[in-house]
Amino acid sequence: MDSATQERLEAAAFRALVAHLRARPDVQNIDLMNLAGFCRNCLSRWYREAAQAQGVELSDPQAREIIYGMPYKEWQALHQKPASPDQQAAFKAANPGH
Repeated sequence: MDSATQERLEAAAFRALVAHLRARPDVQNIDLMNLAGFCRNCLSRWYREAAQAQGVELSDPQAREIIYGMPYKEWQALHQKPASPDQQAAFKAANPGH
């Protein structure tokens, strides 16, 4: 496979992941962190870092809006639920010092 084809496939897979996460606002970021070690915020940070590596200035709020499909504060108000004590404990156990 040539690198251009690989890059197109990776981009398509990324778009599918973002679309899937947007379609599943019921899946909380803390659950993603506890199960997979990353969340929507991580993905938006990686996106911003990739943009900056290419010389494209992108703020955290702009990157989050790309991933969430709306401003982050709006998504939080519509979809984010308080983390349960069990979720918080699992996060702390998996992410010491975070």
